[in-house]
Amino acid sequence: MDKKDNKTESKCPYFKKCGGCRYINGSYEEQLKLKQKQVSVALKEITEAQKIKIDEIVGSEHPMYYRNKVHSVFSRNGEGKIIRGIYREDSHRVVDVKGCLLEDKKADEIIEEVKRLLPSFKYKVYDEDTKTGWLRHVLVRVGRSSSITDQEKDKQEQIMLVLVTATVPFPGKNNFIKAIRTKFPEITTIVQNINDKRTSMVLGERNIVCFGKGFIEDKLLGLKFRISPNSFYQVNPYQTPKLYSKALEFALYNTKIENRKSKSQNVIDNNSEVFSKMIIDAYCGTGTIGMSMADKVKNVIGIELNASAVKDAISNAKNNGIKNIEFVKADATKWMQEYQDKIKEQSNDYVLIMDPPRSGSTEEFITSVNNAGIKNIVYVSCNPETLARDLKSFIKKKYSVKKISPFDMFPWTDHVETVVLISKEPMNKG
Repeated sequence: MDKKDNKTESKCPYFKKCGGCRYINGSYEEQLKLKQKQVSVALKEITEAQKIKIDEIVGSEHPMYYRNKVHSVFSRNGEGKIIRGIYREDSHRVVDVKGCLLEDKKADEIIEEVKRLLPSFKYKVYDEDTKTGWLRHVLVRVGRSSSITDQEKDKQEQIMLVLVTATVPFPGKNNFIKAIRTKFPEITTIVQNINDKRTSMVLGERNIVCFGKGFIEDKLLGLKFRISPNSFYQVNPYQTPKLYSKALEFALYNTKIENRKSKSQNVIDNNSEVFSKMIIDAYCGTGTIGMSMADKVKNVIGIELNASAVKDAISNAKNNGIKNIEFVKADATKWMQEYQDKIKEQSNDYVLIMDPPRSGSTEEFITSVNNAGIKNIVYVSCNPETLARDLKSFIKKKYSVKKISPFDMFPWTDHVETVVLISKEPMNKG
């Protein structure tokens, strides 16, 4: 796609109202330069002090229609007409959006069909002011193999439709399911999620399976992952394999050097190396990063506070036949504080993978990692500012930043992911 085509295709009629796609009116090449600069500026003090260069940002070959998770708020406009879309930036006013350039096309079509069917079934949309109505949100998740071609995609994809409602009764449920699946037979499961709270959260805690299994599956790096309505899962199926491969490369970077010096690596049937390291996957979500590394290390332990994510992670590991991984429902900071002394007994055998939320990690977590004596850390960040803050904390504890690699996981938005290798040389004994 050349610059001219990029500029023409990226124009969005909702640009001024939405605010989500800061770079939509430029070329993709220009956007990558801006994101590279964003990371460079945020980490300038660190890169200058550590005397390292940031890798060139890894762009996407599919910068349009990449989101496999599409969410629409349902509301009414001033004229009483049903609208569906997204919240205007920094507000709870709904922008009526159809055909978002970031979202999976089929998912968008399904949500539009739900909107069309509402009047005939006499379903009322939720009113946040009066706290009345039934349908609050619609969520569509698409599972597809990250290795298949666009031509094969439709044959292998699985689609989940989630109706988020304020109350449980679902009048005409069977007829509605028949109507939506007549138009979209590729929908493999339909779930009603109950959100009866006065909250800005999209999903409630209760799910009622109306059709199918209540989950979909996606293939990533040769593994199959179960995705339920509440599961965290990377939304860009094209960039995620690249991000995880880089995280694995960094996780085994120092180990490869050590093993090649001692010639101690083992070789399995496909000629890939298996190492004796143990991975701690902190803030692991549904365990996708840890599972993608499991066949290269001795074992993996995933730490995650969200109970639903842990449940999915355990199921995913079992379905993939991964036996050298376990998951613990716990706060990452509290877990690290509790186990730091035990880890220290064999700290050279551990590699830490950390993928915290946008708010970053905590000073207490970083202190416990240092106390545990963990030498090698891979930090996967979705916020350059909190990343810079946390890296400074590691540096104060005598860690060094070895490698920095940015990824464009969310084209056209101002978000950027960064994978960083942090290491500490073992202390001299004697």
